[in-house]
Amino acid sequence: MNKFFKLEENNTTVGREIGAGVTTFFAMSYILFVNPQILSSAGMPVQAVFLATILASIVGTVAIGLIANVPYALAPGMGLNAFFAYTVVLSLGYTWQEALAMVFICGIINIIITFTSIRKAIILGIPESLQHAIGGGIGIFIAYIGIKNAGILQFIADPGTYTNDHGTITASSAIVPGLVKFNNAGVLVALVGIVITIFFVLRKYKAGIILSILVTTVLSILTGVVKIDVHTLFSQNNLGVAMSQMGQTFGAALGPKGMGILFSDSSKIFEVLMTILAFSLTSIFDPIGTFVGTGRQTGIFSEQDFKDMENSRGFSSKMDKALFADMIATPFGAIFGTSNTTVYMESVAGIGAGGRTGLSSMATAVMFALSALFLPLLAIVPSQATAPILIIVGMMMLGAFKNINWGDLAEAIPCFFASVFMGLAYSISYGIAAGFITFIIVKLVTGKVKEIKPVIWIVSILFILDFAVLAVL
Repeated sequence: MNKFFKLEENNTTVGREIGAGVTTFFAMSYILFVNPQILSSAGMPVQAVFLATILASIVGTVAIGLIANVPYALAPGMGLNAFFAYTVVLSLGYTWQEALAMVFICGIINIIITFTSIRKAIILGIPESLQHAIGGGIGIFIAYIGIKNAGILQFIADPGTYTNDHGTITASSAIVPGLVKFNNAGVLVALVGIVITIFFVLRKYKAGIILSILVTTVLSILTGVVKIDVHTLFSQNNLGVAMSQMGQTFGAALGPKGMGILFSDSSKIFEVLMTILAFSLTSIFDPIGTFVGTGRQTGIFSEQDFKDMENSRGFSSKMDKALFADMIATPFGAIFGTSNTTVYMESVAGIGAGGRTGLSSMATAVMFALSALFLPLLAIVPSQATAPILIIVGMMMLGAFKNINWGDLAEAIPCFFASVFMGLAYSISYGIAAGFITFIIVKLVTGKVKEIKPVIWIVSILFILDFAVLAVL
């Protein structure tokens, strides 16, 4: 094990890697509950989606751990599942089987793109300043997720400035964020959890992150934030029911109600292709942003790794392997019955706890497997226990901003838009799009068009096309 995962070379131990993997799992375990809830709105059986979520997460996480030996974990992506349910199924009117077929095609396309080194060309085409901006922007994104999960923010919208679409409230820019009143037990527990996390981190306890989660969870139980109803926990989360329901989703993407009729209506072929493009762009750029941003900032991917990728052929470099492993899970997930699978930013929680190798990923995968048996116990760990971890880790990643020359507006403008939009638009891909497009604008204005690499032009045009399509859907 030491030799296979190169533990000594990465200055880590088996215990530290396992602890990091468990930390990553708890930080992202919310997807086990959220993904079935979102996809069930598209008519999919809840328990089947729960099991498909576990299986897709295991496949992706094991792949990246064994192939690339990096401490990242994969699961069905947030945002992509909402696009799947609310846009593709509820708004456009496709069945969930057809939507799964689109996800499967998206996965195959992205694997081909990875094999042809197009993704590598995209990474190498990103200016170094924008790479640092992506890293800091992901930090903003992660910390923002933590703050929201802690329940510290509330959003006020004037009447008439929002719409209700299939139960989803969409507010205009009139919405105003602010602090909640600190009279809610859950918010107070989260604030105490932040203090507890700060204590363990500053005191440099080796298992500080896990201890923080455990202590905050116990506090949540004692204060009534988490109410334990044994009967409800077990009756609503039953593995037997999940296995029986999965017969409806397994293989549906390739069946007669999925791939069999997806292209049967010639008038909708363009719309289908544009929808697959929308799936693909996010699937391609979310992992790139995560690897470039978190990898450079945490040292998981060193400068030498980036140089090796630039000079490598095939899949010989660490980054090449990570990009390939990342793409494997999506087509498998579609066959199991879930939306696009992607690398999770919450992996940085495990990295912050000391994870440095694929052994950490293997531990996370084992936890996902065990969660199928102990699902009721997972419901006990509240968001108040994991939110402080995301806030602290996100804050640590802001150090990437120091490598940007903010005094040079030509460099600062695209970096600003990339990093800020990543958090405010709640999307790594949209942040990258904003950075790329403003980078082109800056170079056009300053007369330095030759500095724009072809891949930046191509990707920016694809994003603009994607935005145009979404505007009319």
